[in-house]
Amino acid sequence: MKFIKQIFVVLALLCVNQVFAEPELGKDYKVLSTVQPTRVGSKIEVLEFFFYGCSHCFKMHPTLTAWEKKIAKDVELVYVPTIFNNSWEPMARTYYTLELLGQQKRLHDDLFNAWNVDNIDLSDEAKIVEFVGQRSVDRKKFSDAYNSFAMQSKVTRSKQLAQIYGIRGTPSLTVDGKYLISGLGPDESIKVLNYLIDKARKERAGKR
Repeated sequence: MKFIKQIFVVLALLCVNQVFAEPELGKDYKVLSTVQPTRVGSKIEVLEFFFYGCSHCFKMHPTLTAWEKKIAKDVELVYVPTIFNNSWEPMARTYYTLELLGQQKRLHDDLFNAWNVDNIDLSDEAKIVEFVGQRSVDRKKFSDAYNSFAMQSKVTRSKQLAQIYGIRGTPSLTVDGKYLISGLGPDESIKVLNYLIDKARKERAGKR
């Protein structure tokens, strides 16, 4: 009986160690070869590289949304619609167009659901305009912004960011222009994300 109790104690300790195990460099996250400049002032920048049609991004979405509601004031989450091929570009344009029109947050869930739940075809501008128009977005304003030079600049910047950060798949997260998380499930990603934010915070404090 005493031996059995000892086994339970050992197993419990193993479980505790697994729960509180520190994320491992090279396995759970990578350090970028070149630290990238961030664009959120003095805050710690978190980028999510995503695509609305990505099933893994869809699974990550509710977890990341819940996390965003509780983040510290010194952290800011920035979404980067990723473009790995030409077929992904319309959704990147859609994201930035809705952002310009002040409608991105309102329709963020709808766009994820359109691709991953309702199987709605949003592969070209006409279908996208119809989709957002049905959701009280002015069709002409949307189309004008969608095809503007400013939107092309944002699309180009999105491609550049993915290349600079070495993004090979979605969803991927970066922290403070230095750390990369990719290939983990939603819960694991958030665990590593919190760890790296704390790490970045301590590194900043050490430089003062």
